Amino acid sequence: MKITVVGGGNVGATCAHILVSKNLTNELVLVDIVEGMPMGKALDMYESTPIEGNDTKVVGANGYDETAGSDIVVITAGLARKPGMTREQLQETNAQIVKEVTQQVAPRSPNAILIVVSNPLDVMTYVAWKVSGFPRERVMGMAGILDTARYRTFLSMALGVSVKDIQALVLGGHGDSMVPLVSYTTVSGVPITHFLDKPTLDAIVKRTRDGGIEIVNFLKTGSAYYAPASAAVEMVEAIVKDKKRILPCAVYLQGEYGMSDTFSGVPIKLGKKGVEQIIQVPLTPEEKAAFEKSAGEVKANIAKLAI
Repeated sequence: MKITVVGGGNVGATCAHILVSKNLTNELVLVDIVEGMPMGKALDMYESTPIEGNDTKVVGANGYDETAGSDIVVITAGLARKPGMTREQLQETNAQIVKEVTQQVAPRSPNAILIVVSNPLDVMTYVAWKVSGFPRERVMGMAGILDTARYRTFLSMALGVSVKDIQALVLGGHGDSMVPLVSYTTVSGVPITHFLDKPTLDAIVKRTRDGGIEIVNFLKTGSAYYAPASAAVEMVEAIVKDKKRILPCAVYLQGEYGMSDTFSGVPIKLGKKGVEQIIQVPLTPEEKAAFEKSAGEVKANIAKLAI
């Protein structure tokens, strides 16, 4: 496997480092437009491989020729949010960045699987899909894994139990209208409502929706990157090892959940071919309404694109 990570900032560099540490690729290419920066970070990572005990070749580049023949391309390029800024406000600038990146990587790696991390996530994934011309099975966005991880973390905090014992699912767009599914949330199979009352659960759901901006407000000059990078790596690992994982990812919907011509987070089976199955789960009337609202907002933002 050859993997490219586009964007050498906090998310991209952290993602690349985890990929190297996990020995998930024979060759990793880190691309960024900042002169020399990806080369320096790549060399630093390469020098860690004797310590890590693997033989991953790590290459840094300011251009795209080095990415040719990639099996997986992770796109993290784009501006990060600042305090007070919504994901939607990033749309115009980041859409142009993702468009240009996709125009560079797609012809050089026509059989690659694209994983988009740039925000606003669902809209940027649509841009990559539209510009690349790839089938929907090979273009997906990292969102639901991160949102679900935040949800599980906050539940773990409230319950004082291991995050490993909390099963959960977050659907919808990666934004303020995402839909944590309380009806599918359990602790080792026991419904979460057995442990927490509705006001507490409502507060945790709200904190999950605000999870990104909470970190932005603390950092002030950046946004989250450890958890987003780990989430992207989980997707890469499922593909590289053909794990057939059931994971919530942003994918193009063609009638599933009653939505079409939009990207939204739903559970999928993820393996070496990319999106191998979109899984439709029954929703309560309240969850269905919330999901339709979330997916509808993404579709409305997609309609504003000029690509």
